[in-house]
Amino acid sequence: MACPICGKATVQAVRPFCSKRCADVDLARWLGGGYAVPSQDPEDVEKAIEETARAASEPPRRDH
Repeated sequence: MACPICGKATVQAVRPFCSKRCADVDLARWLGGGYAVPSQDPEDVEKAIEETARAASEPPRRDH
């Protein structure tokens, strides 16, 4: 089995990846929306537009 990120042979401890690095790359893609499937549902589009407008109108968050 080949690592889905780089194509090298997998390692049992981090399967289906070859290394922790490739596992982390995959996780970052998931968290960043890299694997998201766009929706063509009009309700989803309207919801996304509303959420984007709401986020743009909110003041920036300060986590300090």
